[in-house]
Amino acid sequence: MQLLVSDQPFLILGGELGNSSASHTPYLQPVWPKLKQMHLNTVIAPVYWELIEAEEGKFNFNLVDDLIRDARKNQMKLVLLWFGAWKNSMSCYAPAWVKTDTKRFPRAEDRKGKKQEILSPFSKANLEADQQAFAALMRHLKQTDGHEHTVIMIQVENEIGMLPEAKTYDAAANTAFKQDVPAKLFTYLQENKNSLLPDIKRIWKEGGYKTHGSWEEVFGKSLATDEIFMAWYYARFIDELTLAGKKAYNLPMYVNAALNAPGKKPGDYPSAGPLPHVMDIWKAAAPSVDILAPDFYNPDFRHWSDLYTRASDPLFIPEIRFEAGVDAKAFFAFGNYNCLSFSPFSIESTDQPEKEPIGKAYAILHQLIPLITQYGPAGQVKGFMLDKDSASTTLVLGNYKLHISHDYKLGWSPESKKDSWPLTGGLVVATEPGEFYVSGTGLVITFESLEQDKRAGFLSIDEGKFENRQWLPGRRMNGDQDHQGRHVRIPVNDYGIQHVKMYSY
Repeated sequence: MQLLVSDQPFLILGGELGNSSASHTPYLQPVWPKLKQMHLNTVIAPVYWELIEAEEGKFNFNLVDDLIRDARKNQMKLVLLWFGAWKNSMSCYAPAWVKTDTKRFPRAEDRKGKKQEILSPFSKANLEADQQAFAALMRHLKQTDGHEHTVIMIQVENEIGMLPEAKTYDAAANTAFKQDVPAKLFTYLQENKNSLLPDIKRIWKEGGYKTHGSWEEVFGKSLATDEIFMAWYYARFIDELTLAGKKAYNLPMYVNAALNAPGKKPGDYPSAGPLPHVMDIWKAAAPSVDILAPDFYNPDFRHWSDLYTRASDPLFIPEIRFEAGVDAKAFFAFGNYNCLSFSPFSIESTDQPEKEPIGKAYAILHQLIPLITQYGPAGQVKGFMLDKDSASTTLVLGNYKLHISHDYKLGWSPESKKDSWPLTGGLVVATEPGEFYVSGTGLVITFESLEQDKRAGFLSIDEGKFENRQWLPGRRMNGDQDHQGRHVRIPVNDYGIQHVKMYSY
């Protein structure tokens, strides 16, 4: 899958604004120069139901229009986050006329009948109110931006999930839970039986692969079944909402997930969102959604990225903690996965945008987008990420095996004696036999020929940059810079691209 913007493949080098930053246009004015200094090509910004429809049926899109105007002024694209019925599980962005009428707009309830600040996904009125506002937003975008395409994607809601129980116990939910599992889900399970992800397949198998019956009859009595049930109805709500939006203006749409921490049970975390263990349920119930996306605040970046891409889905990261090492993760994501988006959260919070490592990484990645999108589908782009515990890796491109190490493994820097090393990373693009573009930070690469009885040698290593898709060579990296023909190196805290030509002898 590729994201096309103006019929050209596009990678989102983004940043997500803090939740309240887009609620007041003057607040954002000093932010735009920061974003430009960090080389963003896309801003991910919220749109708030409570502010665009403060009175039922009357819409005010001034904040949206200001976002679009300022993005155009700064030559950036926009991804809009629809903060509608749910944001981080809660319904805090619903308008006052929705919040205060719990009879018309029912809430989720815990097992004791206590109402939560969460709209029930089992209510037709909740869906229709959300649809009305979302469709109005999409119609407005089509009217005001349908030709310029400043807005390129929409996030439908934000981090959906059930709390503090694994499911809601409101009357409509209780009735639905006792009914038979919908035939549409059985059709999906049967048609995809051989390719189901292990989580759902295991639970279905343990129940004997039943093709009729109630939720507990098919999947057993457990918190896992409660979560599957809620995932289905959350996803059905989102599918109907997405269809209403796309009918008004057909932009790509995705749904994001708050990742569950190890050892937590459904209800301890926001359960039933588009998490890896219920992705099959979401795909069955919400086929109109284009991408299921993780928000990264958990430490094991590789683990979660692998889970979201194990069924050949693209990796789309709308939100990741803005912290040390995020630059290395960006190189790794775009190099190792079919990654379409990378976006640190609260990107505007920095006081020194010109010094931010993510900005330096984006300056490099922006130049490489044409190469990544051209050579990535053929498997000719590879990424890597390194720290003290995982200081070396290998990969094969063409007739060469690349041995990649953290820069500190050379032992040349006094910093290498410390207990921890900074996270570093990069990516390599193989454009022709024996020809590579190496980019990143904090890396050392040696090359091994895979031809029998041959050794690998460097014909040339040139530092340089791309301008208007043309390679402009700079320094010839020989002598001390390539350790007399031994390796390619980009030191820690340096960011660059080197054009490498190999030969075998």
